[in-house]
Amino acid sequence: MNNRDYYEILEVSRDASEEEVKKAYRKQAMKYHPDKNPGDKESEEKFKEAAEAYEVLSDKEKRQIYDQYGHEGLKGTGFTGFHGFEDIFSSFGDIFEDFFGFSGGSRSGKNRARKGKDLRYDTELTLEEAFSGKEENISFQKWVSCETCNGSGVTPGSDVKRCNTCNGNGSVIAAQGFFRIKTVCPTCKGQGTVIEKPCKACRGAGRVQAKKDLTFKIPPGVDNGSQLRLRGEGEPGENGGPPGDLFIVIHIKEHSLFSRDGDNMFCEIPISFVQAALGDKISIPVIGQEELKEIKIPQGSQPGDVITAHGYGMPNLNRKHRGDLYIKLNVIIPKKLSHRQKELLEEFAKVDGSKTQNFIGKILGT
Repeated sequence: MNNRDYYEILEVSRDASEEEVKKAYRKQAMKYHPDKNPGDKESEEKFKEAAEAYEVLSDKEKRQIYDQYGHEGLKGTGFTGFHGFEDIFSSFGDIFEDFFGFSGGSRSGKNRARKGKDLRYDTELTLEEAFSGKEENISFQKWVSCETCNGSGVTPGSDVKRCNTCNGNGSVIAAQGFFRIKTVCPTCKGQGTVIEKPCKACRGAGRVQAKKDLTFKIPPGVDNGSQLRLRGEGEPGENGGPPGDLFIVIHIKEHSLFSRDGDNMFCEIPISFVQAALGDKISIPVIGQEELKEIKIPQGSQPGDVITAHGYGMPNLNRKHRGDLYIKLNVIIPKKLSHRQKELLEEFAKVDGSKTQNFIGKILGT
């Protein structure tokens, strides 16, 4: 995958509209089209580079992932760019038709195997589920190969005939201005054949919409935005091509006590100023175990001090260790005191001296 900035390639700003992106790509495609620059390897690379940039920036989901995570984020979705001109022309045939009045494919797409479309499914987990992992059962709609015609699109018992438009070649010659390009046949879509009797179940498409039930395991330690790739669970390929993949995108619900940063977790607990001064032992809940975790509060703890419980964070996806739990102390100063409490604090202030007197005065409101 190209590592140049896609906005730089198309010469657009990061907040460019969909129409501005398309217009910029049109300019690049016309400038570097291989039929306008025969034998020019540099132009060919720029043509493919522009197509890759347009593929990402014209797709809302891919663009959002790219804006947040860059090229590495796109790798997680399975996007690997284009491997040749046929990939580009088959993907953007409608775009080239807008640009030039006909499809821009320079080669026939006849019987070329194509990978099926990738799919996305979003699921939400609690922090506890993300910690322990879980088995997920989902149902969704997807295109599947038609069982009636086995994906051929042809009524069983009937046949296909040679396309008269392209004489079975799968491509025709189109010309406009200085362009003279071999393009995908508009009648047979590059197949070289046409169906005489389309399958009634799928209307000749070779595929139908169906409900898919799927069970998969989510590993312990997944984070917000993590993606699981289920190979072959996307839409079926064309002309014998492999099926696409299904990407499970993880979203973690907010927790009432804990927050998370990578493998580490954070929480804030209230303690009294007496506990802070004298020290104490308290028990708090931790993710991943039913028993409470005993925490020692050191004598003389200050508001905002942090206690670290090593190994009580989230499990790491790739390594056999857990992060840490950071416990922030929130010292609570009472707003109301009984007469006896005031007497004791005043006595403490006299014993401790003038510096403490100011502090005690603030507590007592004197």
